[in-house]
Amino acid sequence: MFNKEVQINNISIGPKQTPYIVAEMSGNHNQSIDRALKLIEEAAKTGVQAIKIQTYTPETMTLDINKAEFCIKNEFEQWSEKNLFQLYKEAHTPWEWHKDIFEFAKEKGITCFSSPFDSSAVELLESLNAPAYKIASFELTDLPLIKLCAETMKPIIISTGMGTLNEIYDAVETVEKTGNKNLVLLKCTSSYPAPHSQANLATIKHMSETFNCLTGLSDHTLGLGTSIAAIALGAVFIEKHFTLRRADGGVDSSFSLEPEEFTELVAAAKQAHSSVGSISYGCQTEAAQNSRKFRRSLYFVKDVKKGETIQSEHIRAIRPGYGLKPKYLDKIIGKTLKQDVTRGTATTWELI
Repeated sequence: MFNKEVQINNISIGPKQTPYIVAEMSGNHNQSIDRALKLIEEAAKTGVQAIKIQTYTPETMTLDINKAEFCIKNEFEQWSEKNLFQLYKEAHTPWEWHKDIFEFAKEKGITCFSSPFDSSAVELLESLNAPAYKIASFELTDLPLIKLCAETMKPIIISTGMGTLNEIYDAVETVEKTGNKNLVLLKCTSSYPAPHSQANLATIKHMSETFNCLTGLSDHTLGLGTSIAAIALGAVFIEKHFTLRRADGGVDSSFSLEPEEFTELVAAAKQAHSSVGSISYGCQTEAAQNSRKFRRSLYFVKDVKKGETIQSEHIRAIRPGYGLKPKYLDKIIGKTLKQDVTRGTATTWELI
């Protein structure tokens, strides 16, 4: 059984809270520490709760080999003509930057955490007192890494990517066996960018019910629509890539949001969450009660004397809605009035 609410740096994440929004820096620093810090500064202005980085070196990810299986061809157009080592060399966040990044984020009032890709990365992040761990979607099957992160007892967020149900079961079971109850599973489409038609957001609710944990979305689609729809389906955690300007280029810039767009996302996420509410029918507020003025009800449209028999021409269904409901018309016709009524009197049972 996982917690229905988790905390990262004293910020609660759960169904009753506004969605936790994370700006993923990834490789959008373009190998400039100044740009990395600027990304944090701008992210903080948007209202997000956290900035996320990735902790690896090209050597911990792969080998510098040009064999076909190590080269990126048509699978991901924006990274084509590179081998894996070249991609990760361009995209990685140098480890000597990490301390400055974590401290600057704290100074700006937002949380920083990271996705580690091996045990040495976890060791570095633990030395910086990272408040949570994010498992990248392609690392879903790296159960030793998941176990190592879960054993810290800090919140662990796992992107499911192209994982099968059995692979997700294995990852969840690995976390559960450590006794860590702070799990968030993210629906994620491992395409960059991901087509909206492949988001399959219905999976979010299914994951929540299947694994009895919090769920969210790691969103690689363009725009805001998919993230907002995910919130309506129960997502409590939204992650999207963040850049200063897509025109600046970079390994992930093409599917990243700019600061103004992230500001819109944060505002729209709050609105979406408050709009979901609970299952409810009828009038909800005093203002809604006032809407009776615009509903139809039965009114006397002529003066009628006490003792007279009510005829169809005496009554109509008109606005406002302070009389009896129109469905009672047949029950009123033919009844005898107990008192005089004037034109414009609302019908009541006490009158007949």
